[in-house]
Amino acid sequence: MTSTLAASGIDTAASPARALVCRACSARYPLAAQHACYECFGPLEVDYDAAALAAVTREQIEGGPQNIWRYAALLPAGQDPATRVTLDPGLTPLVAAPHLAAELGITAPLWVKDDSANPTHSFKDRVVSVALTAARALGFTRFACASTGNLANSVAAHAARAGAPSVVFIPSDLEQGKVITTAVYGGDLVAIDGSYDDVNRLCGELVETDEFEDTAFVNVNVRPYYAEGSKTLGYEVAEQLGWRIPAQVVIPMASGELLTKIDKAFSELVEIGLVEAPAGGWKVFGAQSAGCNPIATALHENSDTITPVKPTGIAKSLNIGDPAAGLYALEAVRRTGGWMEYVDDDEIRAGIQLLARTTGVFAETAGGVTVAVLRKLVESGRLDPAAETVVFNTGEGLKTLDAVAGQVGPTHRIKPSLRAARDAGLLG
Repeated sequence: MTSTLAASGIDTAASPARALVCRACSARYPLAAQHACYECFGPLEVDYDAAALAAVTREQIEGGPQNIWRYAALLPAGQDPATRVTLDPGLTPLVAAPHLAAELGITAPLWVKDDSANPTHSFKDRVVSVALTAARALGFTRFACASTGNLANSVAAHAARAGAPSVVFIPSDLEQGKVITTAVYGGDLVAIDGSYDDVNRLCGELVETDEFEDTAFVNVNVRPYYAEGSKTLGYEVAEQLGWRIPAQVVIPMASGELLTKIDKAFSELVEIGLVEAPAGGWKVFGAQSAGCNPIATALHENSDTITPVKPTGIAKSLNIGDPAAGLYALEAVRRTGGWMEYVDDDEIRAGIQLLARTTGVFAETAGGVTVAVLRKLVESGRLDPAAETVVFNTGEGLKTLDAVAGQVGPTHRIKPSLRAARDAGLLG
């Protein structure tokens, strides 16, 4: 595929980003399409100019657009609105959850950060907007990903908005709702007879071929930029709480990257003086499905070895059996004094219904995992019920209707008459 866009690179005059740095050995590289260290094969992340970050003010952020780009001065790309490949996600509701708190015995404020309100109804719009904005600056003209569903939706939609071709790869057993909400955008959708880890492995091979040299795989060759988009969730929570970091957060885990980046966002805000850390710091808690729990299992076994698993269960958006950021998620949880738990399919279904019944938020299975883990953390005494807590719902329940289709339905079935309504007890 011949590129029609010159690779001008990240504009370091406008961007605070300065390099890519290895999380394992600290080797440094230019801001390019590279995701692994040439020295130790460790993952790369974006490194910033500390002075540029420190110059950012609350007033600057509050005066920005009503989406993630209000934080552009803290992100690696997109400082010029004309360069953005975006659906303008972000500033999703932070929902007060007093009824959920009461049911679980939580006495402090409890909040649900509801990212189902994003344009394609998941938090993936954040990471895709940042990744593809960086990808365009780096000269890529086609957009791609390996996905468990939500990322596929977002990449296909972003490509459609930008007028660019897309090709997304998914496991063939994905929920039909997520297949349809990807295919509708008209790009290439490739179903693979295998697990997400098989899909991801294939994409890692494709990105090295000549035929895909002009293709940005958001979670492969431009992954360092992609991951930075998750920080906006942490920034928003702090801003929506009146520039305050909550004492506790509960975050769903697939690769583990979302958890690490929310923690990183809090650390950055403290380091540059936009917020003060809560007394005693903040605690990070991770949530996994029992059908795919390699990170939580390592923590429970007090191990630094994450053993890959073959995912099962209904929480398919979290089904990454070989989590790329698992070790870094373990480090964040241990450092902050948090914990990780996992829950089975019945607990996930109950979590979905509990959240909907008490907050009006209908979550996909990942949200059910998070709420069910919240319950387990309270019951086990791991989470302090007297400390302010935020839980993250990362996706929309309409995408995973099958999870609760057999659990809910009409509470009454009557004839269309007043007598029938009275006989059913509907008139008191």
